Amino acid sequence: MSAYTSLNFLFLLTFFIGSLRVSAQLQDPTYVGHVCTNRISRNSIYFSNLQTLLTSLSSNNAYFSLGSHSLTKGQNSDMVFGLYLCKGDLSPESCRECVIFAAKDTRSRCPGGKEFLIQYDECMLGYSDRNIFMDTVTTTTIITWNTQKVTADQSDRFNDAVLSLMKKSAEEAANSTSKKFAVKKSDFSSSQSLYASVQCIPDLTSEDCVMCLQQSIKELYFNKVGGRFLVPSCNSRYEVYPFYKETIEGTVLPPPVSAPPLPLVSTPSFPPGKGKNSTVIIIAIVVPVAISVLICVAVFSFHASKRAKKTYDTPGANDEEDDITTAGSLQFDFKVIEAATDKFSMCNKLGQGGFGQVYKGTLPNGVQVAVKRLSKTSGQGEKEFKNEVVVVAKLQHRNLVKLLGFCLEREEKILVYEFVSNKSLDYFLFDSRMQSQLDWTTRYKIIGGIARGILYLHQDSRLTIIHRDLKAGNILLDADMNPKVADFGMARIFEIDQTEAHTRRVVGTYGYMSPEYAMYGQFSMKSDVYSFGVLVLEIISGRKNSSLYQMDASFGNLVTYTWRLWSDGSPLDLVDSSFRDSYQRNEIIRCIHIALLCVQEDTENRPTMSAIVQMLTTSSIALAVPQPPGFFFRSNHEQAGPSMDKSSLCSIDAASITILAPR
Repeated sequence: MSAYTSLNFLFLLTFFIGSLRVSAQLQDPTYVGHVCTNRISRNSIYFSNLQTLLTSLSSNNAYFSLGSHSLTKGQNSDMVFGLYLCKGDLSPESCRECVIFAAKDTRSRCPGGKEFLIQYDECMLGYSDRNIFMDTVTTTTIITWNTQKVTADQSDRFNDAVLSLMKKSAEEAANSTSKKFAVKKSDFSSSQSLYASVQCIPDLTSEDCVMCLQQSIKELYFNKVGGRFLVPSCNSRYEVYPFYKETIEGTVLPPPVSAPPLPLVSTPSFPPGKGKNSTVIIIAIVVPVAISVLICVAVFSFHASKRAKKTYDTPGANDEEDDITTAGSLQFDFKVIEAATDKFSMCNKLGQGGFGQVYKGTLPNGVQVAVKRLSKTSGQGEKEFKNEVVVVAKLQHRNLVKLLGFCLEREEKILVYEFVSNKSLDYFLFDSRMQSQLDWTTRYKIIGGIARGILYLHQDSRLTIIHRDLKAGNILLDADMNPKVADFGMARIFEIDQTEAHTRRVVGTYGYMSPEYAMYGQFSMKSDVYSFGVLVLEIISGRKNSSLYQMDASFGNLVTYTWRLWSDGSPLDLVDSSFRDSYQRNEIIRCIHIALLCVQEDTENRPTMSAIVQMLTTSSIALAVPQPPGFFFRSNHEQAGPSMDKSSLCSIDAASITILAPR
């Protein structure tokens, strides 16, 4: 090593050791994650209001002692809703520092974003053009996991222990009068403890706080030793190490700064001592590690300096490296997938769709998964396929099926999803023996969940995803009959417009496809809205869209039948007979009304998914008067009007098909 390199090394070492002395005072908040959606112009009134709001939130010292503050700026469509929430055990000064940092960080992480949510260990800050902070079922979420997994032999007991701890924490937080914050600790074994923390924004009622926390707890899978779930109105977290301040015999101890212990392994415990002893221990650990790291850096720099070839950073290079790293962590070995599915045994086959066959699998750690084996090569290269998988895997919402990873080997392209226990919606909806398990309350919950899932894809995710094949078979139901939209993002992963090499095709399911998509290959978010409308009518009636045509061609399809009932003033004749009288009359009529607005022929007359969610959750919103829908079968005595009769364009079955699209 040259004298120059040695001098640099000593300088870096001196600088690092010196910085240790002030690190406790100048430490930035610990970043967890963020969501940024719907870019807007910086010249807009909304953007100006946003800057004013961020300044006000971070400069009003009166609220930092409360740990939370909500604010609005502007009026009507230019109004901005903003809020920050500091961790319940944070001091007012630390809260202030975190919020000021978050307000600055917001401007760099989401420049021009219309809706934003960012989470640190110490605080959360968010803003939107709608009041997402009082919506306990909001679509904006941040989920993170500890990478360490619970050992298989401890899994069930660990799951029960954490779930019990989280529920007790939620009850305590909801019943608290001020910060709606609670932390709890329980002993999992003689040498291992569990820690939980939950918090709601103070403005929530106790009932809404419990509801929000219960929903967040459902989203946490306790096969990992730690995880957290955040929505704008509440958050929850659990770990196997203390991540919040504990009070022991009157002494407040800060959370440990070192890495958490290995899962469910005995770890030494230290009695509470003076701050001086803690500092000595930290320095004794950190300094040797730092010296080792710097030595490695110096050696690497020495060898790198001998290379003749220079490398240069390019814009976006870091993003690409992050995606490559993420793709690597998502990739499964083919032998593991083969073993998990018992070599794709017919006994494990769950079904078959337009994109390939689906099998149930059990990974070596005992986790059950659904394995989708794509039927044909997509025409993409390996890099492009990986990139698309990474994009879709980052989309996480309670009403979307989670993509866990992929397998790419030779001609095999395989997607690995979370396993959803109750099969698909059509399994219950169109089977006379199973229909009774879906009462109206359950179906109404399913309709709302599907709407929120599609809204996330359209508006609240990092990029706009149009499903293009929304149907009952692509809605999976979990153990609590909560809906999860499946096969979203297949347009990206499978290249839905290119199912065969060099041939452009439109893929979908007749009966669910909008007129402009079926006839001209034109798709948009309003195409999904049309499909959603058909799906709602099927959920209400318990009938397939094509079933009436198969019974009697004069009935047309379900959309036509519904329109005739609506025009005759008897919409309740559509209702599934299995309900008997157990349903809310006004609720069902409103859902039929919304569905008819969704299936309007003109895309401009169809509502957005955002408007649909508001219509479903707020009964006071007035609904437009529907016009005759698209793909309306007119009988001889009905006037066709200026629109052509498109009955010949509809398929009488519900199979996924492909048709040529015009160039």
